[in-house]
Amino acid sequence: MSDSYIQSLFAERIGGRNYGKSQAIYKFEKIKRARRAAQAAHPEVELLDFGVGEPDEMAFPEVVETLCAEARKPENRGYADNGDAVLKQAASRYLDRVCGVKGINAETEVIHSIGSKSALSILPAALINPGDVVLMTVPGYPVFGTHAKYYGGLVHNLPLTEQNEFLPGLESVPAEVLGRAKALVLNYPNNPTGATATPEFFERVVAFARKHELVVIHDAAYAALVFEGNPLSFLATPGAKEVGLELHSASKTLNMTGWRCGFVAGNELLVRAYGDVKDNSDSGQFLAIQHAAAYGFDHPEITQQIAAKYSRRMDGLVEVLSRSGFKARKPKGSFFLYVKAPAAATTKEGKRVQFESAEAVSQWLITERLISTVPWDEAGPYLRFSVTFAAKDQDEERRILDELERRLNEVQFDFGTQKIVMG
Repeated sequence: MSDSYIQSLFAERIGGRNYGKSQAIYKFEKIKRARRAAQAAHPEVELLDFGVGEPDEMAFPEVVETLCAEARKPENRGYADNGDAVLKQAASRYLDRVCGVKGINAETEVIHSIGSKSALSILPAALINPGDVVLMTVPGYPVFGTHAKYYGGLVHNLPLTEQNEFLPGLESVPAEVLGRAKALVLNYPNNPTGATATPEFFERVVAFARKHELVVIHDAAYAALVFEGNPLSFLATPGAKEVGLELHSASKTLNMTGWRCGFVAGNELLVRAYGDVKDNSDSGQFLAIQHAAAYGFDHPEITQQIAAKYSRRMDGLVEVLSRSGFKARKPKGSFFLYVKAPAAATTKEGKRVQFESAEAVSQWLITERLISTVPWDEAGPYLRFSVTFAAKDQDEERRILDELERRLNEVQFDFGTQKIVMG
């Protein structure tokens, strides 16, 4: 049977009649293709992967053991729907003990998520009507904005610049945009910049949200991965619970990436709306996984050990990049290091290459040096290095960083003015 009519049935939100015909290649697919080509051309050379954005280690043994024990319980076998009390109560305790957020009602102000990505895709259905505007930071994680557009919403981008410590300029939003804005989406510590928010910034956010009647969605996926002090929660800000929600994830906090579990907490009415849409979107995460995540949130020393490893690796990476000419500064949290991309490079053979974008730099590093990074050009040309590269121990970490330095030192980088390509 001919499937020619199928082409005419796709929704306009994914391209309509033109779905599947675009020749555009997604950034991460370009990176994958370049890596495969480089490895095929140089099979004898180790590819140094500083582009990976997920933990390199398994979940801790005690978390895995909890999963195994909970999976054997007959009462956990069925649909979880919006979850039982175990993770909700652990989330409330975690926010109190670790983040200093008092008074979160586990029954009415917390619901689990099948990872933050799932929550970010569900929440627009509860908030966005055609013509509504979402304020989103760039560079950043686009899922909330993508789904807002599916519902006929619009996205207004707030660039994150080094001059503003990679915090959005809320005052830059035009009045006509604010008049149609429904939500402000934030993410600190930030992916990809590694920047952290401050209590003062969150206070300004609460005041801004109240003044313009906005919902604040704070994606706190990296919030617990801090190198000094305690995690900073948006919900710890006076008045935050009246204007928004915070999304926490076990993926990075507890090395539970593929397990897909986290929680949404905050304003009771918003949590209820999220739960209503979620109830029509999925049947909940397996209760054994929820209970294992609850164990992890009740044992923050697990995350402290993870963060200490990233901090150690970050120290080494900053030293290597700094000696190679990059302006590298250790962030206060996350596992990402965001550095200005070079404008040109000269090899030891005297060959000079000019770069028009961070993407061009990233492709060159993969092809010529077998070093994988992630480029961002949305607010100037930058490269993202991750310290989640695979290394079984500290000796292996040092070996990889030494090899990175050796390869970078074979090149002279020029950090003059690029012909900036804004995404």
